[in-house]
Amino acid sequence: MKKVYALAMGALLSSSVSAKVTLPKFITDNMVLQQNATLTLPGHAIPGAKVTVKTDWLDKELTTKAAADGSFRISVPTPAAGGPFTMIISDGDKAGDTILSNLLSGEVWLCSGQSNMEFTVGNVNWGAYLMDRDEVVATAQHPDIRLLRMKKKTSFKPMDDAEVEFGGWVEASPATMNFSAIGYLFALQMQKELGVPVGIMEASWGGTPAEAWTAYEALKGVAGFEGELATMDKAGFDGSKMDAVHQENMKNWFSALDKAGHTFDVANMQSGNGWGKMPLPEQWEKTVLPDFDGVVWIQRELELPANAAGQPLELAVGIVDDLDDTYFNGTRVGGYEDPRAQRTYTVPGDLVKAGKNVITVRIVDFMGEGGIMPGSVMQAKVGGETYPLTGEWNYMADATADKLPQRPSAPSGPNYPTVLYNAMLHPLKGIPFKGVLWYQGCANVGRDKQYETLFKTLINNWRETFDNPEMPFYFVQLAGFQAQKNVQPDSQWALLRNSQAKALELPNTGMAVAIDLGNPVDIHPANKQEVARRLGLIALNRDYGRKDLVYEAPALVSSKADGNRMVLKFNEVLKPTSSALTGFIIGDKDGNFAYANARLEGGDTVVLTSPLVTKPTVARYDWADYPGGNLYGSTGLPVAPFATDK
Repeated sequence: MKKVYALAMGALLSSSVSAKVTLPKFITDNMVLQQNATLTLPGHAIPGAKVTVKTDWLDKELTTKAAADGSFRISVPTPAAGGPFTMIISDGDKAGDTILSNLLSGEVWLCSGQSNMEFTVGNVNWGAYLMDRDEVVATAQHPDIRLLRMKKKTSFKPMDDAEVEFGGWVEASPATMNFSAIGYLFALQMQKELGVPVGIMEASWGGTPAEAWTAYEALKGVAGFEGELATMDKAGFDGSKMDAVHQENMKNWFSALDKAGHTFDVANMQSGNGWGKMPLPEQWEKTVLPDFDGVVWIQRELELPANAAGQPLELAVGIVDDLDDTYFNGTRVGGYEDPRAQRTYTVPGDLVKAGKNVITVRIVDFMGEGGIMPGSVMQAKVGGETYPLTGEWNYMADATADKLPQRPSAPSGPNYPTVLYNAMLHPLKGIPFKGVLWYQGCANVGRDKQYETLFKTLINNWRETFDNPEMPFYFVQLAGFQAQKNVQPDSQWALLRNSQAKALELPNTGMAVAIDLGNPVDIHPANKQEVARRLGLIALNRDYGRKDLVYEAPALVSSKADGNRMVLKFNEVLKPTSSALTGFIIGDKDGNFAYANARLEGGDTVVLTSPLVTKPTVARYDWADYPGGNLYGSTGLPVAPFATDK
């Protein structure tokens, strides 16, 4: 950049006191521009005014005319990597120009997903901290790395502007580490390897499903969202009108639950086949139902004196995880969607009788631990007396989570289809960037068949939105989580990981395997450094010409049944971390599975046998919620989970 011109720009900057031209909140000082691209700059100016854009990397100014409503869009070619640069936008108003300063040009990436992408460098994250957090924060002074974090917002209609944290783009520093750890650590790797400025835009929200990040029109091609799409259409995409429709949808959903499981008289205590005893309050995984996700019914008798009859009763059934449907003497008295909230209901006096009263609660748990959280308030209050409800309850495990009808999402929250795409992604459509980093999937566990189509739809949808049909899209396969099991052929987490891997059928996609980085008791593993490194290997190899960097582990190329053996052939030499190969199961045509004895032959072939499965037809590796496989490639990258029958 010419020094004289830079000084002139500085003089203009110091003389400016206000500006008529307004820009979106995500276009600010300190921004990183994708090098050698075209920025579509939107804004508002005086209606009908001539809008000019001057930069110190272009020889001439750019012009356009503001529309009758003052809106304008102008295409701005971006320079090669470098900076800092300045941009001046003017509509001729004497109030002054809008000036963007300290701009850089380099490589820009968008990172998005749920909590493991939101997981920050510097803060506590749902009880967890980044590995080596203090050192990472202390060494985070990198002015060539710039960060933009979108605020959490929802909308039923696509937005043109978005809310942002920090007031816009900021330089990486110890003070700005309330930012995605994976995003920042990826940027750190890119900046070190490429030697150019790097910008990271983050749009993430913990606990959110993929459909919330997908556009309305795109979701029309994915089965299972017809109800939500119809609700939006019926309400004219007006959130204030959608709650009433949603309540009706929830009533229908609870009715569908009745058909999905057992039917019995909720007004009477049940016993016999299928019924047992459960101590409450407690999560059932720790007592009688290890690793159970789905519907569980609980019942308890409440003995009341004669003077309580006919009086309203306050019923507290505890902090329920996730949903409940609560009955008193056969009549529904309450039910909440909010997970892990204290449930306290008022029972009308005409339902309260002297003697034995029956409390029945249907609990629906979709993933993770379920039941009544320890420390919950469980009691009944009536006639000035308190009756404890802690202790032993009857229970029956009903339909498992994968057999349940899909629950309607609450339109008031971030999980509703389209609402995060509309508010946090659509506004960025004019910003050029290199590619996407994605870490999401936990919220869709239990819906693997749908996710296979949904995830591919999301990728194509984003490529269309950002007008980049070949946009790199690199994602993290879910890490191991929950109790380790050697044989778990019906693992919902394994099925979801398999659906994620199917997205590799799309061009310009890449998967960072994280199966070995998980934590059985924390869904948020702390080693985000290795996750970011594996994503970085993909990008450096695929997008920046670093063919010397290997980003893939050995992969299965063939499998065959050979009598009592399964023989698996890989495309590269395997490097197990111990002499014993672990993580394999084999099954037969009848669906009987057993842990497999594995033997490595010739470096690239694994032979599996088991005395429990004498005629195997299927082999699976790392196929469990939290598996224990130990196969790696020569560069230390883990072999991805697979199933020969999937």
